[in-house]
Amino acid sequence: MSFTSSTQSVPVAGSVPRHIAVILDGNGRWATRRHLPRAAGHRKGVEAVRTTVEGCARRGVEFLTLFAFSSENWRRPADEVSLLMRLFLSALQREVALLDRNGIRLRIVGDLARFEPRLQKMIADAEARTAQNTRMTLTIAANYGGRWDILQAGNALLRERAAKGVPADQPVTEAELASHLSLAYAPEPDLFIRTGGEQRISNFLLWQLAYTELYFCECFWPEFNDERLQEAIQWYGQRERRFGRTSVQTRQDAAR
Repeated sequence: MSFTSSTQSVPVAGSVPRHIAVILDGNGRWATRRHLPRAAGHRKGVEAVRTTVEGCARRGVEFLTLFAFSSENWRRPADEVSLLMRLFLSALQREVALLDRNGIRLRIVGDLARFEPRLQKMIADAEARTAQNTRMTLTIAANYGGRWDILQAGNALLRERAAKGVPADQPVTEAELASHLSLAYAPEPDLFIRTGGEQRISNFLLWQLAYTELYFCECFWPEFNDERLQEAIQWYGQRERRFGRTSVQTRQDAAR
């Protein structure tokens, strides 16, 4: 399946985002402000994930991508990283059956080789179990980085070209490279949400966010509920998505 690139042509944009991407920020700070261990914030954050998945599926969002663990998060204290891995395992064990019953496909993207074999197997089993579901695709970015994604796509393309005997001086097209990105199966995000008050994209989907609407929420991730999701979607619905065109052109195209 191929999707329209926002830099090559104008994608169709509706009032409800087709694809929402989220950075789940502020779990630790939420806990610290309540004089709780950071672990409590991460556990509470899992509840917000469930609420967001349910809310997006109910509103007809087709793709939801959650940045759960970045390639830079390995720099955190070892005990916190270990906790995050345990939470990931337990969430897979607990939630996959529910996702499957609700027609949601699960994909995990990132450099999974660093995870322990048991977790890698659970990921593969979860993806296989939900592979035929079509209501919504939930992607979890784990040990993921936008620069890593572009590099691995470039290296995969080089290997493919070498195997096919493509001349080294033949220019690479955007479509060729994009087809090797981790989220090649999904359209570019329409709406990006980051909680926690920070206003940066932190090495998340660097290629794909070229024309995404960026929404920053002051609340911490454990506080992100269905009402806040609705606020973000309503904000998105008021945006004028020009994709390089003028406002007049945008209105004319919408009227056709």
